[in-house]
Amino acid sequence: MEEPKRFAVGYALAPKKQASFIQGSLVQLACERGIDLVQIDLQRQLVDQGPFDCVLHKLYSDDWKRQLKEFEENSPSALIIDQPEAIERLHNRISMLQVVAELEMDPSKIAGAETASFGIPKQTVIYDFGSVSEVNVEKEGLKFPVIAKPLVADGSAKSHKMLLVYNNDGLNKLKPPIVLQEFVNHGGVIFKVYVVGEYVKCVKRKSLPDISEENLRSLEGSLSFCQVSNVGAHEINPDKYYKLMHLESAELPPMSLINEIAKGLRRATKLHLFNFDVIRDAKVGNRYLVVDINYFPGYAKMPNYETVLVDFFWKLLTNDDKDFDATKLATCEIGTRNTICGHHRFGEDEGMIPASPLKREEKEHSLQV
Repeated sequence: MEEPKRFAVGYALAPKKQASFIQGSLVQLACERGIDLVQIDLQRQLVDQGPFDCVLHKLYSDDWKRQLKEFEENSPSALIIDQPEAIERLHNRISMLQVVAELEMDPSKIAGAETASFGIPKQTVIYDFGSVSEVNVEKEGLKFPVIAKPLVADGSAKSHKMLLVYNNDGLNKLKPPIVLQEFVNHGGVIFKVYVVGEYVKCVKRKSLPDISEENLRSLEGSLSFCQVSNVGAHEINPDKYYKLMHLESAELPPMSLINEIAKGLRRATKLHLFNFDVIRDAKVGNRYLVVDINYFPGYAKMPNYETVLVDFFWKLLTNDDKDFDATKLATCEIGTRNTICGHHRFGEDEGMIPASPLKREEKEHSLQV
């Protein structure tokens, strides 16, 4: 009797990413579905390994991109999740959000959200130190407070160093190239939307508290934080902070709207694994802003991530994902595979990506749906 066909998914991840994502529960479930998760040996050339039906990766070096291209040329039927050129667009915080302006929405598919609108915050770029002292926030179409984010968003620790800037004095701490983004009061709640192929999951997270005009006058300089949704207790009085959040009572955005944005972003970016952060304007309750997009986020934080990811692999490998290029789907021959069960720390750190020059973005791109 012929044995059931098995699939091989090779993965190449930085050590920290591998430790969080490749968990025993994921490996076991994939194995039960006929999918072997195989660790790629980064000390050997990718083209000399396999065979793989799919390569899952989150590495950014030029050498790795060369290896992927060579592998693709030698194994044209194998899937690459995702293509480096598509991922790199998210490494620049201006081009990242410009994707939102490319979305084509179908209002008929957004039941219950006919009066809602979505867009991105106003933002501008400072490219060099000489420009910092010359910045006039109001002339750039912004007003204090503003969020200062590194232009490069490559997943490194440096790219997560952000500041909430209250006045001109706070601008002096900035290290260009940097993006100044409009801070919008949003009730202290951010909505994180995880996308895995056609699967979409929206969850609520605590964020920065609202800042009133009165409080702004008493604030000076800037506030440092690692992520918009993760504020240190030493920076804000925790009792006051949590009272402001109202996380449990916060209403999720209309899922019809979230699903359409997710579908649009998937097609515009040509990515399958990403998440995006959405806030709801506290002044205009039906106005939503996409403030960040990340490639291959921390899926292990998502409920039942193992089932979601294995279902995603299965759909791709069995040609059941309607949006994926069907010509890329095939099965490799069964070979010797080093499957893993547990956590193996083997890989290289994600490299820094140089940001390409972009013109200043002064206009909010919002679409009425």
